[in-house]
Amino acid sequence: MQTISSASQFDHLKSTGASLILFGGEHCGVCHTIKPKIESLMAEQFPDITLAYVDCEQSPDICGQQSVFTLPVIKMYIEGQMCMELVRGFSLMELSSQVDRIYRLWNAT
Repeated sequence: MQTISSASQFDHLKSTGASLILFGGEHCGVCHTIKPKIESLMAEQFPDITLAYVDCEQSPDICGQQSVFTLPVIKMYIEGQMCMELVRGFSLMELSSQVDRIYRLWNAT
């Protein structure tokens, strides 16, 4: 999982292919718990989707531009278009199901 620290990195990542971005923070216990689980899930089931992390304490400008005001948040982009957003209360099963549906639709085109 790569760490995004500038708006230009973020814009480049979301505009190329498929990407899943986790917005978290150093002091967010939930973020630290789910981060390795998301990494494992994505590596096993969706290796073609680029995975990235934005530390909202280190990059508040990116979080503000993306309207991220609570943690954790997951956003998925396909070729520049946001196609999924999960905020605060979500399960890994829900994440997997939604990513799978979007991934299959994207690969069908």
